[in-house]
Amino acid sequence: MSVSTAAATQTICAPLPVLGRDVTVPLVTGGEVGYAALDYAASAPALQRVWDDVAAYAPYYGSVHRGAGYLSQLSTDLFENARRTVAEFLDCRADDQLVFTRSTTDSLNLLAAALPADCQVFVFETEHHASLLPWKDARVTYLDAPRTPRQAVATLESALAGRAPHGPALVCVTGASNVTGELWPVRELAAAAHAHGARIVLDAAQLAPHHPVSVRDLDVDWVAFSGHKLYAPFGSGVLAGRADWLRAAEPYLAGGGASRKVTRRQDGGVDVEWHEGAARHEAGSPNVIGAYSIASACKALTEAGFDTLVAREQYLVEKVRTGLADVPEVRILSLFGDDAPRVGVISFVVDGWNSSHFAAALSAEYGIGVRDGLFCAHPLVRTLLGSDPQSQGECGAPEAAPGEKSLNAIRVSFGAGTPDEHVDRFVTAVRELVTEGATWTYRTEDGRCVPAV
Repeated sequence: MSVSTAAATQTICAPLPVLGRDVTVPLVTGGEVGYAALDYAASAPALQRVWDDVAAYAPYYGSVHRGAGYLSQLSTDLFENARRTVAEFLDCRADDQLVFTRSTTDSLNLLAAALPADCQVFVFETEHHASLLPWKDARVTYLDAPRTPRQAVATLESALAGRAPHGPALVCVTGASNVTGELWPVRELAAAAHAHGARIVLDAAQLAPHHPVSVRDLDVDWVAFSGHKLYAPFGSGVLAGRADWLRAAEPYLAGGGASRKVTRRQDGGVDVEWHEGAARHEAGSPNVIGAYSIASACKALTEAGFDTLVAREQYLVEKVRTGLADVPEVRILSLFGDDAPRVGVISFVVDGWNSSHFAAALSAEYGIGVRDGLFCAHPLVRTLLGSDPQSQGECGAPEAAPGEKSLNAIRVSFGAGTPDEHVDRFVTAVRELVTEGATWTYRTEDGRCVPAV
């Protein structure tokens, strides 16, 4: 999209209203400024629409599934309607199962616990820890970081071709990197997995807030994502997809709600008949407000129109990338190259700066919130930086001289609620910090860089 086209889009597409848009924060240099929340990849602010929907429901809150009272019945209907709304948002198949969880991490750990015996798992080292680490009880093959989408598909095909010809297998892949923002070739990877008799789960934590996700079109077997990245930060998540492995597995948690019938045996033991549907893995009182908030966010994004949201976000992406490109000391991290399609997630390093020091200065002197570190994707960031896992940097002094390797990175991320001013202020702040330096002094406290009071 050209800059002129993007600018035209921006003039007719305002950011969606989110909580916190009027929050001001103090600056160490004096005064206050409106907070620029540019850490959407960690947790996106709640949409005002979501907050209003939850507030309207709150007086009618009740326990679900087992209550005879009116509020319990109302809450049960709302909970199950939320399940249907999210399934429609994901374009699930008719026989797919949708389980409400606590997060993407929880969803993928649930699936890991449901793997058939002797299941082989294939996962790229580029994954977020949520999708890299849950497979400890399976036979796992970690695949090297690819440098192009085509190489990613070829690497997976080669690995799958070398596996045992029989037995279950699962591929786990991200939809959009939480480090580089780059989109992965999910449809092609799914085709490769299925051609070799494997299934595939999509980590859509960074994809679903920015792009439509269709289980049917991508032909994935499962999809997982978190509410707190989808503008519904109420401690909830989703695992949706094929029902057979979930139905055959022992309940993820044992307890009320997951059990259909419990009886004492004559020998003193207990026999349990478990539910076969989503309730099998939703033991205990579910997070009704979390499920409702996800459904509300799905409706809000659908009604706003992803075409419009994507166009505006790409305008912001180009604005940030162009601004950073004008600062020679800044290097943007990328696996697939500058032309790769991406969402509003950009990580970079600054020559001569410790990333924690730089992020602290952005916050304390400009009121800008970003993230620094390895972003729960340690192997990927270290691959991109070429850094030693044992190395550590100090906050108060530059971590590396110009041209030397950085030890960690800075990430700026944004989305449907980000106004232009936040992005403009960020680009200006980066340029000023690089050319003029920080105006305050900083020290290390509990491993974090903070202003020296």
